[in-house]
Amino acid sequence: MKRTSTRLADGREIFYYDTGDGAVRAFPDTRPLDASATAGSSEVRRDPLLGDRVVIASHRQGRTYHPPADACPLCPSTEGRASEIPAPDYEVVVFENRFPSLTGDTGRCEVICFTPDHLTSFADLDEERTALVLAAWSDRTAELSAREGVQQVYCFENRGTEIGVTLAHSHGQIYAFPFVTPRTTRMLATVAAHRERTGGNLFDEVLAAERAEGTRVVLETEHWTAFVPYAARWPYEVHLYPRHRVPDLPALGDEARAAFPRVYLELLRRFDRLFDRPEPTPYVSAWHQAPAGEGRADFALHLELFTIRRTADKLKYLAGTESGMEAYMNDVRPEAAAARLREVASA
Repeated sequence: MKRTSTRLADGREIFYYDTGDGAVRAFPDTRPLDASATAGSSEVRRDPLLGDRVVIASHRQGRTYHPPADACPLCPSTEGRASEIPAPDYEVVVFENRFPSLTGDTGRCEVICFTPDHLTSFADLDEERTALVLAAWSDRTAELSAREGVQQVYCFENRGTEIGVTLAHSHGQIYAFPFVTPRTTRMLATVAAHRERTGGNLFDEVLAAERAEGTRVVLETEHWTAFVPYAARWPYEVHLYPRHRVPDLPALGDEARAAFPRVYLELLRRFDRLFDRPEPTPYVSAWHQAPAGEGRADFALHLELFTIRRTADKLKYLAGTESGMEAYMNDVRPEAAAARLREVASA
């Protein structure tokens, strides 16, 4: 992998990732951008009752919203139309978000583009490009985790207007949080309590139990296991674990890293075959990584992939119980979801 680092006109960093050494990517950004106009500011506040951190980022109200394809900021730049990516082509590119939720001392937000093709989704990529995306995720996780004040790095992709995506071009995001996120905090507390009570690792035991029980396992290889969790919150939800526990993406072994593209692409393609609809299935794909401080030894890197679509013509909305009380009600039995995801496997 070759990484080329340069800066955009307003000073933001941009990184090109290429499979070969010959690509030239250091193209200047010719746009008349003012650094002060794009910096924005955000604030982290603590909920006094729950203890959760909430990010206030009012400057994001003016971010780019559903631009036409010929004005897409994630396509490569062309003669007469400069975008967020100055190069006329790229494989994988990462750059600081122009409208970040986290800024300055409150962290950092980056955008990762998986392909220069405006109409290509992640599921359409080949295994070589997917391996390059994994390398970029790992590289950014390692670099951002080492920054002062960063407590957790979160790599994720939102796909589909139903999810709330405002740019159609295939992309994901990388957040460097100045705090450990509420979901990870709860996981760490549960895992620590289990360790104290039994001496075992809860992540390992959950994975072993799912593999032994089998009815919710969707896909299994020598290095990865994908299953619908016993208490799934979403209609179709899959958790993907490496068979050997590691805390984060940079710690993945060579064999698991090499095996990941085929497994992940198969899962995404199965999601697209779940429903009889012409458009791709909306989803969130979220990497859960250990925080930078305590809890790393017991944490297990894993990916959680889920869709809010519950049937071909119905979405799962977070209604009063979920939004108001965080008490989830799932309309699809996890065992049925797993069976359906096995049914739509590639031939």
